[in-house]
Amino acid sequence: MSEPTLEPDRLDPRVWRIVWVAILGSLLAQLDATIINVSLSSLAAELHSSLSVIQWVTSGYLLALALALPLNAWLVERIGAKKLYLICFFGFTLASGLCALSWSAASLIGFRVLQGISGGLMAPMAQLMVARAAGKHMVRVIGYAAIPVLLGPVLGPVIAGAILQHASWHWLFLINLPVGVLAIVLAFLFLPDDDQASASTRRLDLLGLVLLSPGLVLFLYGTDHLRDHTGITAILLSVVLLASFVFKALKDRERALIDLQLFGGTVFSASAVTQFAANGLSFAGQMLIPIYLIRAVGESPGAAGWLMAPLGLGMMCTYPWMGQLTKRFGIRGTSAGGATVAFLGTLPFLYLSSHYFNVAVLVGALFIRGVGISAVGVPSISAAYAAVRKEQLPMATTSLNIVQRLGGPTLTTLCATFLGWQLAVHSSANVTSAFTISFALLCGLHAVLIMATMRLPLRLEKITAPREKSQEVETRA
Repeated sequence: MSEPTLEPDRLDPRVWRIVWVAILGSLLAQLDATIINVSLSSLAAELHSSLSVIQWVTSGYLLALALALPLNAWLVERIGAKKLYLICFFGFTLASGLCALSWSAASLIGFRVLQGISGGLMAPMAQLMVARAAGKHMVRVIGYAAIPVLLGPVLGPVIAGAILQHASWHWLFLINLPVGVLAIVLAFLFLPDDDQASASTRRLDLLGLVLLSPGLVLFLYGTDHLRDHTGITAILLSVVLLASFVFKALKDRERALIDLQLFGGTVFSASAVTQFAANGLSFAGQMLIPIYLIRAVGESPGAAGWLMAPLGLGMMCTYPWMGQLTKRFGIRGTSAGGATVAFLGTLPFLYLSSHYFNVAVLVGALFIRGVGISAVGVPSISAAYAAVRKEQLPMATTSLNIVQRLGGPTLTTLCATFLGWQLAVHSSANVTSAFTISFALLCGLHAVLIMATMRLPLRLEKITAPREKSQEVETRA
C-alpha cells in the first residue's frame, strides 16, 4: 500500500484510517498505565503481597515505558515503521495474556515489564505514523492524537472498577486480547507499507542503556528496601551504575543515550525537572487516592473507579485552552498557575483523611487537581524545545520524554513505600492517619513542583529570539 496522497483542501480518507489505528495503540498503552491504580488493593489481597511490592505492577510498567523510548528511532530505521508497530501490538497483546495467567506478584510484575516495553514503543510510533500520514495537515489531526492522553485517566479507573465489581482481576488484562487482535488486523490492512529500513549511521548506545536501566531499577528497589541489607546493597550498586552512565554520557555527548549537555541550559533543565515532577505527581496521586477510597473510606473498587473520573474530566477541560492560556499568561505564568491549582486541589485530601469523608469535596478536589496538572506540561515542553537548536531537537525530544516518564515510577514508588511504612506504624483502627501523613507528603511534592515552574522563562519570545540570533551569527561565521 502506497503512502496516501493529500489534496490541498481535504484529507484523504486513508489518512483518517491511519490516524485511528495509531490512536488505538496509544490508547491501549495509556489505559494500561492507569487501569491498575484502582486494582492495587485487590491485587495485594489476591496475590498475598504487600502494598510496597504490588505497586511495582504500576511502577515496573511505567519504568519500562520510559526505558523503551531510546530504542524507538533505532528500531524504526532497521525494521520499518509498520513492521515495528505490528510487532509491538503483538507483543503487547501477548504480554497482556501472560499478565492474566500470573500466579504471583513477582510473575505479574515481570509480565507487566514486558507489556510496558511494547507499550513504550507504541506511543511514539503512533505519533510518527500520524505525522507521516498527515504531512502539512498535521495541525488538523494533532488534536485527535491527544485523545488517549485525555481519555486514559477517565476510562482507566472506571473500566477497572467495573471489572473488579463483576469479575476477577484477570479480566483487567484479558480485555486487551480481543482489542489487540482487532488492532493488529486493522494495522495490517490500513497502515502503509514501510520498507525504508536501512543500515543507518545512527548508533544505539547499548552500553549506556545497560548502565541506565539496571541502575534505575536498583535505585527504585533499594529505596523500597532501605531497612534491609539487600536494599542498601542495591542503592550502592545503583550509584556505581548511574555514575558510570553519567561519566560515559558526558564523554560521548550527542552520541550518548541521553545528551547530558542539554541539561546544562537553565531553561531546558527547568523544563525537564518540571516534566519529571508533574508526571510523577500525576501517577502518584492516581495511585494513592484509590487506595485511600478503598482502604480508609470503604468504597468498592467499582465506586472508587467512578469517583476518580473527575480527575480526568478536569484534565480534558484544560487541554483545549492551553494555547490561549499560554499566549495570555506566558510560559511561567501558565505552568506555575497550573502547579498552584493542582496543589490547592490536593490540600483537601488532608481534611478528608483527618476529619470525615465528603463526596462533594472529593469530586471538587479531583476536578481542580486535574485542571492544574494538565496545565503544567504543554508550556514547559514548549520552553524546552525553544531552548535548543534545530539539529538538537531529536535528542532533546528523546531526553525530555525519558526524564518525564521516569517521574511516574520514581514518585509512585516513593509515595507507595511511604504509605506502606505509615500503614505498618499505625494500627488498623487508625489507618486514616497513615493516609493523612501520606497526603501531606504529596502536598509537599506539589510545593516542589511549584518551585520548579518558577525557574521557567516568562514567555517563549524570551528564549526563541536569542536562539535565532545565535544561529544567525553561526551562519555568518
